Amino acid sequence: MIAMQYSFILPADYDMTVIDRRIRDKGPLLDGFPELRFKAYLSARKHDDGFTSSDNLYAPFYLWDQPEGLDAFLTGPGFVAVSRDFGWPRVRTWVTWHAELGAVLREARFATREIIQILPHSDLASLRADAVADAQMAVRCGALAAVAASDPTGWTLVKFRLWHLLPEGQRPGSRDIQTYKVGHISLP
Repeated sequence: MIAMQYSFILPADYDMTVIDRRIRDKGPLLDGFPELRFKAYLSARKHDDGFTSSDNLYAPFYLWDQPEGLDAFLTGPGFVAVSRDFGWPRVRTWVTWHAELGAVLREARFATREIIQILPHSDLASLRADAVADAQMAVRCGALAAVAASDPTGWTLVKFRLWHLLPEGQRPGSRDIQTYKVGHISLP
């Protein structure tokens, strides 16, 4: 599996209802997309009643079963439209070490994403084992999904979680965790 995310930083005064409407209208179009395990349509607001972000963001996160699905999306009309509307994003990808996916992903209302730099000469097997155990623990503590994946090009580890309710330890602002609202989940 391959995890993928791109993110658009939007102006502080951007009307985020445009993003909400885009997610509502376009989200269901990827339901059933070949090789897609899930797509989480994510946004974060600089000023929000529930939690705040450093920036206004539109930042979908994908989990692909096969690289052919990722390729079909990036070369297809959906990516053409989003890059035309918001600009040419940096598309980050990670090789999935572990993915725990619950049966009720559509109930996700929040997501958290933490990107950790992997230091040179790290014990990758130990790091992987710890990331897998952490993902399994997240699901036991209420996460609807937990993904642990690595990027050996940029040497990063991503920990991505979907939540119905954010647990206390995952409140926005803790460590270097980006918190998002989930607008839609596309599934096979």
